[in-house]
Amino acid sequence: MELNRQQKVLIIDDDDRNIFALKAVLQSRGFICVTAVSGQQALEIMQRQPDIGIALVDMMMPGMDGYELMERVKDTAALGHLRMVAVTAQAMSGDREKCLAAGADAYVSKPVNIEILLEVMSEPLNEQE
Repeated sequence: MELNRQQKVLIIDDDDRNIFALKAVLQSRGFICVTAVSGQQALEIMQRQPDIGIALVDMMMPGMDGYELMERVKDTAALGHLRMVAVTAQAMSGDREKCLAAGADAYVSKPVNIEILLEVMSEPLNEQE
């Protein structure tokens, strides 16, 4: 599947350094990026900008973490088109499965290998029932 670089990417992370690094790399590859520093801010952005096609979600954030955010997105019909990729430092046994069960379409561990991330971003939407 070809990457759609015209589709906005929402980067959600409470660490400005992670946002800066991901945004710089993705923009240099032609992606349009929007950022959020919390799950609540991300939800508000998703609802105001329906052209966001993929969200890169940090799972460990204060307040609304990535797990809660994904559950809320799954429960919102208007956001059903949105692909969600868990981008997390959690790399213990079972973490990938926990992220997928929460609603992630894919899982990438930190530090992020950009080639792996781009490959994951190009995969078709996970069609789970």
